Amino acid sequence: MAVARVPFWVVCMLRVALATVYFQEEFLDGERWRNRWVQSTNDSQFGHFRLSSGKFYGHKEKDKGLQTTQNGRFYAISARFKPFSNKGKTLVIQYTVKHEQKMDCGGGYIKVFPADVDQKNLNGKSQYYIMFGPDICGFDIKKVHVILHFKNQYHSNKKSIRCKVDGFTHLYALILRPDLTYEVKIDGQSIESGDIEYDWNLTSLKKMEKSSAESKDWDQAEGDKSQDWEKHFLDASASKPSDWNSELEGDWQGPMLQKPPYQDGLKPEGIDKDVWLHQKMKNNYLTEYDLSEFENIGAIGLELWQVRSGTIFDNFLITDDEEYAENFGKATWGETKGPEREMDAIQAKEEMKKAREEDEQEQLVGRFGGQENTFQRFHRRDEL
Repeated sequence: MAVARVPFWVVCMLRVALATVYFQEEFLDGERWRNRWVQSTNDSQFGHFRLSSGKFYGHKEKDKGLQTTQNGRFYAISARFKPFSNKGKTLVIQYTVKHEQKMDCGGGYIKVFPADVDQKNLNGKSQYYIMFGPDICGFDIKKVHVILHFKNQYHSNKKSIRCKVDGFTHLYALILRPDLTYEVKIDGQSIESGDIEYDWNLTSLKKMEKSSAESKDWDQAEGDKSQDWEKHFLDASASKPSDWNSELEGDWQGPMLQKPPYQDGLKPEGIDKDVWLHQKMKNNYLTEYDLSEFENIGAIGLELWQVRSGTIFDNFLITDDEEYAENFGKATWGETKGPEREMDAIQAKEEMKKAREEDEQEQLVGRFGGQENTFQRFHRRDEL
């Protein structure tokens, strides 16, 4: 029997239909981006953004994004979207960043905020859920931040993830999965991955939580043990001994039997405490306090400092589908990365050519200028 083939475009459309896109921004509608993005007024000295594709680009319109414009400034701007929870779902955060000015010191990261963030007063103290992206300062700091908010504290990935330091556009993606694994991609390539519990130094927090839970369970067990030893019941099978003397020994009472210790699945005799606790205690630490789950995600923004301005942020995406994010990256950054480098190479050649011509002109001026000075010197001597 012949098997019907499904066209590739149908598969792509099905994938798009299955994906949930919480936020997507490409800045393709000109200045209307100002209706969606809110500039913080918390500080009058905050730097301003403009829409620009920069000095070189792959496509003049498609490569337009938010560009920092003032040196030595803090920046704070954000966009809101319908709140959602990523509980039990994959969370993908992706965007492009271009340090056209060849960044010397400043941030290129983004932040994901709770839905109740005050956009007008956004600043460095505003609580965020996730901070992700490159940070460069001098020769020492060239890293990708991955900071997650967990139990009222911020926790950084303990691995050193190096960022791109050139002046071209790069695609950054963070993937948080419900199985507590994560992945960081740059330009579509996986550069770091692992287990959230261990790569965020959460084992110490887990030990504290587990120790507290063990102590409570052990105290409870000891209490149950003492109560069980205090509980007795009459041995119905016993009978009064034939030699019992009631006058001398008083009224006979049947023997009381003691319940065996640790009833109802508690610790049997001879089993180590730690083994028993491991069997009995429910390991609900990660399910109750899941580092990768956020209940009220509702905004994305830029809150950072730059010594030299010129960075361009574009192609923002928040989704629950890794494949959709990959395809979106190919359709945006993937289409313009090549032409961008070509334009930069052409401009570099033109600048070199112009520099050579200017040097040659200066040499000619210097040579002819010397001859002119000699003529003028002899001319003045004749006049004398």
